[in-house]
Amino acid sequence: MAIPATQMRPGMVIKHNEKLHSVFSVEHRTPGNLRAFIQAKLRNLESGAMFEHRFRSGDAIDRVIVDDVQMEFLYQDGDEYIFMDMSNYEQTSLSREILGDAVDYMLPNIKVDISFIDGKPVGVELPNVVEMTVVETEPGIKSATASSVTKPAKTETGLIVQVPPFINEGEKIRIDTAEGAYMSRA
Repeated sequence: MAIPATQMRPGMVIKHNEKLHSVFSVEHRTPGNLRAFIQAKLRNLESGAMFEHRFRSGDAIDRVIVDDVQMEFLYQDGDEYIFMDMSNYEQTSLSREILGDAVDYMLPNIKVDISFIDGKPVGVELPNVVEMTVVETEPGIKSATASSVTKPAKTETGLIVQVPPFINEGEKIRIDTAEGAYMSRA
């Protein structure tokens, strides 16, 4: 199934140069007066080798349809992340290597689709939006209104997101998992 490069998400499985790859990270870049492009870090599913590739925004990406099973994230054990199939309560363990940047969004009880090829887990599809609590940021400014000024905020999983100045520690925010960007207060 072909999708535009702009719809690539961490954890997806795509066919690139006739080989299967899982998308490790995706970054949408718009350099000055040049055309926008997608910088993606891919992992070859056969060899495990990681590499970066630049896609044009309009490029058609061959998304591989694999068996997707909805699972709930339970807990982290070292570099392993434990998920449970909600239909039969079977548990599956995924390594940090398979999850890639998706680990930044792994909150207890989050529901994700895990992709399997021949019974082997190869990737994860995150929900489009997740809600996280800000655990560390500079104090908010009362009179601040929405502007282009932002400040870094650390979430409960360690993910750092640029937020408007009025966001304070302890607040819940909504984050777009595709861009890793602040959307709104939750």
